[in-house]
Amino acid sequence: MVTTVGIVGGAILTLVAVILHLSGGSDWKPREDISQDVIEKRAESVPETDFPEPSNRTLGGGGAVAAVGTEVAGEGELADEAEIDESPAAIPDDEAATFEVEYAKEGKTVEVKENETLLEAGEDEDWDLPYACREGQCISCAGHVADGGHAEDYVEHHTNQMLGEPELDEGYTLTCVAYPTDDLTLETGESP
Repeated sequence: MVTTVGIVGGAILTLVAVILHLSGGSDWKPREDISQDVIEKRAESVPETDFPEPSNRTLGGGGAVAAVGTEVAGEGELADEAEIDESPAAIPDDEAATFEVEYAKEGKTVEVKENETLLEAGEDEDWDLPYACREGQCISCAGHVADGGHAEDYVEHHTNQMLGEPELDEGYTLTCVAYPTDDLTLETGESP
């Protein structure tokens, strides 16, 4: 009896499977893929960034940069208003003072204008100095002013967002946004 029940049950299940397989099914259709449209719509709302090159030369802590972008005019602001560049880079070359910067690890003293960053001056000498963002938003390019005291006694930081007063008091600087204001000795590749 058990064998007969098993054979009949198996035949019924097989018949049901064949009927379901051959039936037309429902009229359900998958939705159209809208993922590309969503990506394009989101991309329109994100401002363009202007990085000099990819962060492929990062050494040490730093490299992870959160949201970076250009400022967008908010309500009540005019988007086409000319922004005044208060960076030392805006100083014309013929008006820029020159300072002696000793790059201790590189073993050379270089004249650096007040409108040129310590990183740019080192790159002009063909030294492979570490950097990542070039915006003062990481510590990949950090260096140490070996002359003692507060770093901003010797350099002016433009857009420093990573070093606080304790680090500046110890003489640390971000070479990508540090413009010399006095003669100094710099130890490159030193981070707090």
